[in-house]
Amino acid sequence: MYKLPTMKEMLGAGMHFGHKTSKWHPKMAPYIFSKKNDIHIIDLQKTEKLLAGAMDFIEKFAQDKKTILFVATKIQAKDEIKKMAQAVDMPYVTEKWLGGTLTNFFIIKKLITKYNTLIQDKTSGKLSKYTKKENLDFDREIEKLEKKVGGLKKLNKLPDAVFVWDVKREKTAITEACKKNIPVIAICDTNSNPERINYIIPSNDDSTKTIKLISELLEKVIKSGKEKEDKN
Repeated sequence: MYKLPTMKEMLGAGMHFGHKTSKWHPKMAPYIFSKKNDIHIIDLQKTEKLLAGAMDFIEKFAQDKKTILFVATKIQAKDEIKKMAQAVDMPYVTEKWLGGTLTNFFIIKKLITKYNTLIQDKTSGKLSKYTKKENLDFDREIEKLEKKVGGLKKLNKLPDAVFVWDVKREKTAITEACKKNIPVIAICDTNSNPERINYIIPSNDDSTKTIKLISELLEKVIKSGKEKEDKN
């Protein structure tokens, strides 16, 4: 089992601090509690409720052996989200989002296959028969593909859901998920448009403490779901 963060923990992580009032999105109005010094304050009581719903959804997906793709290319979030996704064996994109990752998955799958084959050949020693220069070329190709699809190496079909950190930044990923009818869970700050998000989590999306708090929670939730699946 996992425990949701307490109100004190959410406040301590700065989850309630939105953006400047001049940069808000009107569709986030239902999730805003007040404003202070020209900064919108997020209603953490609503966050608490919506966070619980999103985590229940994620836990059930993990229990049903479904795949969640984590997208976080924001500098503050990328390392924590990558670490969490690796810990729970879920795919992730923390470098640049490749246009067509979801809408032209068959092309992305070819890149994934190429990457996995090169890694396998290198590990098995198959590439040792080539010259030093050729091996250097292989290493460069692996490095290039690692940035593009390294986090997707176990993805052999479209994900069942997408989790997004920073709705504004990852709008292309959200657009593609919507086109493929893939549900989206997202951290929505006060400058976000939440209308295409299935599971909205109103929260600061810049604070490193918030990123750590949510990342640790996600890891616990997914592990909890997988444990339930193992017991069935």
